[in-house]
Amino acid sequence: MPIEGFDYKGFASSMAEQAKELVPAELEDREKEYVVKTLGNFTLLAGEALYNDESLKLTADQAVFITQIIAEWSFHKSIDLVHSGILPQYWDSIMQKIAFTIFEVAKQAIIRNIPQDQLLQAVEHHVVKVYKQSIEELEQTGLINEEVKNRAESQSNIDAMAQQAQAEQQKQQQEQAQEAQKQREEAQKRREEKRKNNNKTTPQISSEGITNKQMKLMSLALVLRILSQDKVTTILNKFDSNDSLQISQYMNMADLESHLDGDLVTNCLKEMKEFLPHKRKLTKENILGDLLRIYRSTPRDRIEKIIKDERPLVKRFISQAYDGEYSNLPLRVAGVVAQYIEDSI
Repeated sequence: MPIEGFDYKGFASSMAEQAKELVPAELEDREKEYVVKTLGNFTLLAGEALYNDESLKLTADQAVFITQIIAEWSFHKSIDLVHSGILPQYWDSIMQKIAFTIFEVAKQAIIRNIPQDQLLQAVEHHVVKVYKQSIEELEQTGLINEEVKNRAESQSNIDAMAQQAQAEQQKQQQEQAQEAQKQREEAQKRREEKRKNNNKTTPQISSEGITNKQMKLMSLALVLRILSQDKVTTILNKFDSNDSLQISQYMNMADLESHLDGDLVTNCLKEMKEFLPHKRKLTKENILGDLLRIYRSTPRDRIEKIIKDERPLVKRFISQAYDGEYSNLPLRVAGVVAQYIEDSI
């Protein structure tokens, strides 16, 4: 019987709609239409073939997985062809070879129970190989010249999208940093104004007889002056009411620094720092280290179940991490993926 729960028509339509939103804006309307139409057609044909092939005994999830791979590679390679300089009349034959290759490789891998990450690597290898062979055949038959061939072979929309995502992430981080700096400056202005207004009611401290606890509270008050009000409130809530009030009063003292010894303040802050949690820098090495630590204590099939509904780019990242390699995935995205896996096991 056909695959229960596999609506290949609806899935193909959904993928085509998503493609409309992702097609590069610089393409002409006819080129955008070709990309979306090609993706929709190959996804529909593959889904229908899987749906009607009872000998495969696929589940709905497996059928969706195969058709999704075809949809995504159809999207990327059709855009590569648009950018390649190859005439449109040769696009369909190349795309048909690619779609058929993906279909057969993925189908056989599913039948042989090959892990998804290895399947994705095999599909990518064969897609790149077929794409390159098809372009070389065009050159050998004189349909394109060497310049067009080189240009076509250099196209990789899948890598371009990853680089764009990384650039957008960096831009967002810069904007967030600028906004955080602005908030700190505004908070500092508010605190300066508040200190001026409350200076008459703040405690006066003698330069002699300051206790160790007072020194720590005063040192902390210096640090809190540069934080946003929300963070200050969060920290003060962790103290008892008397200490919290005293820290607030120290923060409002216009001449607090003049009552403190620099070396003593440094020692107090170092002592407090030892009890604070350390946030590691987000780097490729740290992310790979976290994933490898997870892999050593968690069966591979369990991790594959966790990421079975993720996009091929994410699955490829997880697969390469097993070999200690970092794929072209933005650091922030990779960090989120690693944290998600750790939280899910």
